[in-house]
Amino acid sequence: QFSARLTAPLCVVGGIALQALKAQGITIHAHLLSVGEVTDRPCDPLAFSAEEKALFAGAAFPALDEEAGRRMQERIEQARLALDSVGGTVECRVDGLPVGVGNAGYGGLDGSIAAVVFGIPAVKGISFGAGFDAAKMAGSENNDPFYFDDAGVVRTRTNHCGGILGGMSDGMPVLFTVAFKPTPSIALRQQTVDLQKKVNTTLCIQGRHDPCVAVRAVPVVEAAAAVAVYDRLLEK
Repeated sequence: QFSARLTAPLCVVGGIALQALKAQGITIHAHLLSVGEVTDRPCDPLAFSAEEKALFAGAAFPALDEEAGRRMQERIEQARLALDSVGGTVECRVDGLPVGVGNAGYGGLDGSIAAVVFGIPAVKGISFGAGFDAAKMAGSENNDPFYFDDAGVVRTRTNHCGGILGGMSDGMPVLFTVAFKPTPSIALRQQTVDLQKKVNTTLCIQGRHDPCVAVRAVPVVEAAAAVAVYDRLLEK
């Protein structure tokens, strides 16, 4: 039950949910935001532009900035050659979600997404919108000012909340970032214990292991978001 192979059925179910959501004008896209210290350009928090759609559609490697993607691949190769691994983050966006999807308290949209996302092996954290950076802000900085756009639709001028207020969607893009730990199965010799002999020993893991699981996790995060969002949408 700890194997990443279990992300295969999640992607199947998520793929069905993605199609059902798309039929209602709701899209979900994710990209590799960082690998180690190398960072990609973040998503536009206010709108899903034509330029960004093209970047998501045309990227051979799941990064929005081609140069950042190249440096990410170099960083992963560096870890592989060192018989080590490296962690990363995946940023995901949900566009087209109507206002009011989700609920208060334990039925919140953010909590629902987090519950499914934490079922993905190697996930160690999730943040919505400004996330932990909100703890450094004043209320006047973190609050997202409302306004009527030219079409008379209520929107916000910033999106620090990540499109979710009080557990419910506010009509802005839902944005969240997921942190993945480095692959624990590495070829470098590591300290461990022998439970039978009750002594300290070392372990050298054999076989093929990804030097960065965050790369493969991009479509898995999309699938997890689709399952959670569609579940809350059916509730509405």
